[in-house]
Amino acid sequence: MLSLHIDPEEVLQKAADNPVKKQDSRSAFHSYVRDGDIPIPKYTLPETGVNSKVAYQVIHDELTLDGNPTLNLASFVHTWMPPEAEKLIMENISKNAVDQDEYPATQVIHARCISMLANLWKVPKGMKAIGTATAGSSEAIMLGGLALKKRWQEKRKAEGKDYFHPNIVFGANAQVALEKFARYFDVECRLVPVKEEHDFIMHPPDALQYIDENTIGVMVILGSTYTGHFEDVALMSDLLDKLYEEKGLDIPIHVDGASGGFFAPFAYPELKWSFDIPRVASINTSGHKFGLVYAGLGWVLWKDESLLPKDLIFELHYLGSVEYSFTLNFSKPAAPIIAQMFNFLNLGYQGYRDVARKDLRNARLLSRALETTGYYKVLSNIHKESGNKNAGEHEPELYLPGLPVVAFRLSDEFKNDYPHVQQAWIQNLLRGKGWIVPNYGAPPAEDKQEILRVVVRETMTADLVERLVTDLIAITESLMTTDSSGGTAQMMAAIAGPHSKQGVHQPEAEHGRPQRPHPKRQNTYAKQC
Repeated sequence: MLSLHIDPEEVLQKAADNPVKKQDSRSAFHSYVRDGDIPIPKYTLPETGVNSKVAYQVIHDELTLDGNPTLNLASFVHTWMPPEAEKLIMENISKNAVDQDEYPATQVIHARCISMLANLWKVPKGMKAIGTATAGSSEAIMLGGLALKKRWQEKRKAEGKDYFHPNIVFGANAQVALEKFARYFDVECRLVPVKEEHDFIMHPPDALQYIDENTIGVMVILGSTYTGHFEDVALMSDLLDKLYEEKGLDIPIHVDGASGGFFAPFAYPELKWSFDIPRVASINTSGHKFGLVYAGLGWVLWKDESLLPKDLIFELHYLGSVEYSFTLNFSKPAAPIIAQMFNFLNLGYQGYRDVARKDLRNARLLSRALETTGYYKVLSNIHKESGNKNAGEHEPELYLPGLPVVAFRLSDEFKNDYPHVQQAWIQNLLRGKGWIVPNYGAPPAEDKQEILRVVVRETMTADLVERLVTDLIAITESLMTTDSSGGTAQMMAAIAGPHSKQGVHQPEAEHGRPQRPHPKRQNTYAKQC
């Protein structure tokens, strides 16, 4: 059936009280009884402003169309902090952390956070760890990668060898920030294919064939965004030790601990993944994920200051004193750093462990409930016992390690019985009930398989798990009653709306959102926007 796209702005123009008089499509009329009708332009700066109450109400009302952060189960980003933490954030919202001379107490707190993380990540005695706060773990990954590249270049120059063709190795399940580093900083990206039999994460033995004398390092992911599985840092290190003995290739490891860096130390304190492994040179993490801070904070640490090349450190003289910097941006809000210290003091080690235990307990509850229905197969494994007989009944160590993530798909039996049901429909119908649960393809080589994923954060209580399971069962069983005539597919396409393929409605006057480029084959997993 052919259909024409209807321009919503044209429809609204014709529906106006005075359609003959052309309305400026860049303006919107916001009606308030006490303030009158006030024309406010959408895409140009107003000639005159409006009072603060109106400005607030206009933006506040439009933002009600956003999803509920608590029900956003797609995101790893933390969405709640105690009132005292929010008070500290507001008290320090105007401070710029880069102004070290003006805000010395903030710098002391920053340094203490680095020390606490270094201790948490088991920096060996005698090492002088060094690190910095960042805008997030993406910037932290860039900095970790740059240090790997610079050290490799310095070594190659000293040996009189080619230093123009660096490469880096990581799994095809990598988060896009790892690929951004490679593309932005001219490093060949060597993706290790992942397989379902290895939990959709990099299998360390498979990585060896991609390593050569131009490899600046291997990035190992502690908590895959696809399924929550931990890649085996210790095994990767052992294999690199053997490679060094056989071929003389001395390859360092950077651990992408965006989520796992703030989770593994508390949930699995005996797991070897951090600086107590000699080949681990640097680690990044997100304070705003399982560090339990609001969005806008990452951390990157090097095991010893000798691992951070001096050429990457800038000496600044124009802020009132001599200061040193290694970041991609300059200004940085101080409030998230202060909020991180609040959590360290408020929770302590045991508090973080209690949160991790609760998250995992609720994730196991969801996993088992999904499997019990028979409609779904759970791909994550944090609900499967590890064989550790010394762990208590509810202790994380009793089960296989991983993030509190539940990755699942329709079971083979369900797909055989109801082949017309598309898994993407479940995502769309859940959104109608307020839940944001992503459905996406697995990494390359397994990308024909679709995965639904729920991130169980601190705000995902057992009561909410019960509601989610109830809604999932109701939605799934409603789809079982549909037929394969094609009408259901058309209905679901209508529910999904144009956003799924065309993106958000973008009027001609709107700038700043990139247009979808012509399809182009990529050497990495990153797809065109």
